[in-house]
Amino acid sequence: MSLNAVLFDMDGTLVDSESMHFECWSQLLAPYNVSYNEVEFCQRFSGRPTLEAAIDIKNDHNLAVSAQFLADEKYRLFGEYVKTNLPPVMPFTEQTLHAVKNSGLKMALVTGSARSEAMPILKGLGFYELFDTVVTKDDVTNPKPAGDPYLLALEHIHVAPEHAIAVEDTFTGVCAATNAQVRVVAIANHHTIDHDFSKAAYKMADLGEFWQWVESQL
Repeated sequence: MSLNAVLFDMDGTLVDSESMHFECWSQLLAPYNVSYNEVEFCQRFSGRPTLEAAIDIKNDHNLAVSAQFLADEKYRLFGEYVKTNLPPVMPFTEQTLHAVKNSGLKMALVTGSARSEAMPILKGLGFYELFDTVVTKDDVTNPKPAGDPYLLALEHIHVAPEHAIAVEDTFTGVCAATNAQVRVVAIANHHTIDHDFSKAAYKMADLGEFWQWVESQL
């Protein structure tokens, strides 16, 4: 089956931003005297929709505010934070993105983050112009783990699911790509090493290994 497109997740796949998300959650929850251990928090919530995480947090601590309020505040805080604090990139990110772009393959970003969270990162790191389309959670009714974000990205770049490969770092992301009938490569990071990647077509160590695999398909 020919390969025509690569679809990348962002948080934890291209950029090491999970600690930044945790920092914003911590700032948001401090007035409610709620605190989490960073490692445990990231292992539990990495890749999950923000509103879903907010619902769990509200229920865990019997908070009086709504889960939607918590989610909206988290989006706002993170969007402000990344305007002046860009996350470090994951190993081989820049080399891989430029290599895929130069190969002539279509390239999409498919993220569970809000557009206000994603755009400062993509533009700040100089990655935005590399993508043929960017799909965020704001662009769909049903975000990851639904397949809708991937299906929308494929529609934008006019590529059938069987001619694409996705790159994800979480159980939620792998499920989203699989639900869109897209083969997915799972590249775990230190927060998601224990996630269930049984639905992934491939498991790889890093983006460098992934690019070597892409080259072999061209």
